Amino acid sequence: MSPLAISTLSRNYNESVASDLTEQLLLNIARAANNEPILFTGISNIAATINFQANVGATPALTGNSGTSLMPLFGVGASENPTVSIVPMQGEEFTRRMLTPLSEDKLALLLRQNVDVDLLLRLAGLEFRTLENGNEEVYHNRPRNQEDYAAFRRMVLHLSTIQDQDHLFFEPLILTKRWQLPIKQLLSNSFSTLEKEYDISIDQGQEQYTLKKQQQSRNVISNYNPAMLTETERQQLDDETQMLAPNDVLIDIRPGYPGGELPIHGRLRLRSFSNILYFIGRTLSAEPEVDVSKDPRTRPVSENPVCVLAIRVTDDKPNNALLAVNYKEQYYSLVRDPAYPWDETAFRVLAQIYQMTMSELPKGAVPTITISK
Repeated sequence: MSPLAISTLSRNYNESVASDLTEQLLLNIARAANNEPILFTGISNIAATINFQANVGATPALTGNSGTSLMPLFGVGASENPTVSIVPMQGEEFTRRMLTPLSEDKLALLLRQNVDVDLLLRLAGLEFRTLENGNEEVYHNRPRNQEDYAAFRRMVLHLSTIQDQDHLFFEPLILTKRWQLPIKQLLSNSFSTLEKEYDISIDQGQEQYTLKKQQQSRNVISNYNPAMLTETERQQLDDETQMLAPNDVLIDIRPGYPGGELPIHGRLRLRSFSNILYFIGRTLSAEPEVDVSKDPRTRPVSENPVCVLAIRVTDDKPNNALLAVNYKEQYYSLVRDPAYPWDETAFRVLAQIYQMTMSELPKGAVPTITISK
């Protein structure tokens, strides 16, 4: 088989699968806008066979002085026979992944790809909880709660300005744990084993060993490097993080560091992927997003769009649509703006979150649609 043919076939199927995923995301946003269940399918297998045929022959020349001469004939042919298996994404495992809120480690992966924290948290953030005057205040990231929504937007926008200064940290707390053991209880063979994992010091007066080991704890969004804090301060933060749910992230913006003009301390709660889709869908119908200005203490900002992901709903397909699907006689489209690619970036991040959410394609009893060409 020709290497060029294999390369072309692989590239074409790669583009087809990528296009299928993006259109399914947009289609499910349309379903969410109509308050309907979301549904994904996956391509579990692609088997493509390419047949090459070649023939060589000769025939007498038809005219001229060469009429009695033989002229060569060459023929080449190729045919493609692909088989594609499509599997509905369903079952308890997939549903649980769709409904399980994002964890802080997934948030960390995205932030370390230099994704704008404002964009990411407007998509993935469900609410922000903080203590004010001894009472817990909750700011929901939903436009129907206008005051809550505005407070949440101002908070993540302020984090974005700290990120613009290259001073936003999302790092794990590193703690030093200590244990004391009586000298008499530690045998020589046990000592050599522990020495590989712990720093060991001896206190002859107390007749005991002190074992020390650094351990990594939960992540904190901060405007300072947590490693620069004292051990007592890190321990205090760790005590707070140990009370958080897996989809909670501690935010600690302190005075005295970049962005400290607006101190922030509280826990951010993350959404599930299903909740993200329905949030975007609601913004197209029942709960449109509104413009929110920055807090007066926040530095000037360059990006603060009204919508975290602007999806146009029109009767006709826009000419400049980067991506469009037709659903219930309306076009849902993502429009390209080369001068301001915010929406394209938001859609890419949405696709990455979906890839993090998706499990292996189901096998076995799940019905599969096989399409042969």
